[in-house]
Amino acid sequence: MSQTVGPPSSHAAHLDPSALEAALRRHLRGEVRFDSGSRALYATDGSNYRQVPIGVVIPRDKEDVLATVALCRDHHAPLLARGGGTSLAGQCCNAAVVLDFSKYMATILEIDAARRIARVEPGVVLDTLRAAAEKHHLTFAPDPATHDRCTLGGMIGNNSCGVHSIMAGKTDDNIDALEILTYDGQRLHVGATSADDFDRFIREGGRRAEIYTGLKSLADRYGEPGETGIARWRTVEQGNIRVRMVDYSAGYVADHWCERGHVLLVLEGELITELRDGRRFTLGPGVSYEVADGDGAHRSVSPKGARLFIVD
Repeated sequence: MSQTVGPPSSHAAHLDPSALEAALRRHLRGEVRFDSGSRALYATDGSNYRQVPIGVVIPRDKEDVLATVALCRDHHAPLLARGGGTSLAGQCCNAAVVLDFSKYMATILEIDAARRIARVEPGVVLDTLRAAAEKHHLTFAPDPATHDRCTLGGMIGNNSCGVHSIMAGKTDDNIDALEILTYDGQRLHVGATSADDFDRFIREGGRRAEIYTGLKSLADRYGEPGETGIARWRTVEQGNIRVRMVDYSAGYVADHWCERGHVLLVLEGELITELRDGRRFTLGPGVSYEVADGDGAHRSVSPKGARLFIVD
């Protein structure tokens, strides 16, 4: 008795898997696996979900990725990027062409100890990066339980955390820049964006301007506006203790004076603490202060943007 092994793709009416497979084999140096055994292997991840993919591509390099995305777009095939397959909620399985970066695109390209930055390909396993970084007395802070097999690309997709993330942030708090490729073929180098850069992107128009406009709309909708600029924070509360990771946009000026006591540490950027009597103190990365309840009204100003760790 025949049965359906997975729900049909919404693109199924427009997709010829055999033609797509043939095109991929003609243009890629990496592996193209559309056989039943490979599709069964990639139908699951660390969860209970099961979605049989259209096929699997294991790219050897960036050019293979560019070609795969272009060919899937031409053939109306959905795409899914996969790392170590450790996701617990079905993120790694779908009725799509699966891109597995973990076999070939798993190189640490550079560790700049002075700047505390690593450049990696998406298939690098977390523990591989941490072992290399520890030679410089550094680490990558997010540490999920699957640290010995999860990949950096998958961690970025899931925004992975771990037991130390409240101290050093989730994965998105530890990303300096990304090189990304959209389904429609737009290649972008993304990271912290100054107001001048943003204005330039919008003036230039095109797909990048459309993406940045949409992202700014989300930030404006869900951020907390100050007199100028935006504050965003993530909070964990335990009893009467509140722990926050706070990001101020460039040009942020708080819209209120604070009299609540707290301990504050500047992680990145520059913070100016302004007292009501007019005194101003400038703090950089690694600088902290402690203030008691009612010890003096103060507010935050950040001309260049800042990331803070606060306990109150």
